[in-house]
Amino acid sequence: MAIDTDRTFKPINIALLTVSDTRGPEDDTSGDILAQRIRDAGHKLVARAIEKDDAARIANRFNNWIDDKGIDAIVSTGGTGLTGRDVTPEALDRVKEKEIPGFGELFRWLSYKTIGTSTVQSRAMAVVSRGTYIFALPGSNGAVKDGWDGILAEQLDSRNRPCNFVELMPRLREV
Repeated sequence: MAIDTDRTFKPINIALLTVSDTRGPEDDTSGDILAQRIRDAGHKLVARAIEKDDAARIANRFNNWIDDKGIDAIVSTGGTGLTGRDVTPEALDRVKEKEIPGFGELFRWLSYKTIGTSTVQSRAMAVVSRGTYIFALPGSNGAVKDGWDGILAEQLDSRNRPCNFVELMPRLREV
């Protein structure tokens, strides 16, 4: 990580969504991993929820959090695979204004080092919607570690150089 120690760290407010038909608060291990990493990085975990694999419900949750001015970014885990129940990317299609294609590309490149060609089954992605970042990671513990440690920890750190997502936040609503 290229941290510029002359810059001030700016914590952001993050909402965390787990998408799953089978997990609850007591066994949401990937959500727990992300929640801990968010806090350890110095950010504020301002909301956390679990939604069933239903594109309309997921999109509704995203829209509610996007409209909340106290939330800067949303990180979701789960629902990014290829099965019929995996609908997180379809929910993102309902709310997105702009895609961040490099996020999914970089995620799969990092994941390839861990799981090899199985990474092609991931539809991890990121979008911007009405000034809010949304990052969709797969639901496995390894995947959330790859996504946070390999991408989000740096890009959500305002000190990261040469650039980062945080410094763009004030300009995301420009027209």
